Amino acid sequence: MDGRRRNPYELTDETPVYVISVAAQLSGLHPQTLRQYDRLGLVSPDRTAGRGRRYSARDIELLRQVQQLSQDEGINLAGIKRIIELENQVAALQSRVAELSAAVEGAAAAMRQREAQVHASYRRDLVPYTDVQQTGALVVWRPAPKRGE
Repeated sequence: MDGRRRNPYELTDETPVYVISVAAQLSGLHPQTLRQYDRLGLVSPDRTAGRGRRYSARDIELLRQVQQLSQDEGINLAGIKRIIELENQVAALQSRVAELSAAVEGAAAAMRQREAQVHASYRRDLVPYTDVQQTGALVVWRPAPKRGE
């Protein structure tokens, strides 16, 4: 969730609203197939207090995807389960990369701000040192005589 409080009556793609018969009809599958997919962990809908299944719009889309992979691509259910797990893992990793990228950008901005503060604190009455060309001349320095000597 993004940290904001949500309206408890707001429907999202994750809101479990469909009973198994409606989910079966929307996905084009038999209710027994949905029960099997649930047992295998392919599509795990939420449960009511009475243990009845409630499917969300995202669950319906996942059921359609499982059916498409099974029927059109010829992938067995174990393979489909692995595909779903890997897709979930990729999505989680992409989310983590986005979080870390935001954190790095925030740290870089803080560093640039601190660097600007350091540069602003430099004394302006000092003259930068520049190296003078070396010559073979010998310079003798004699202190000025003290007064009274």
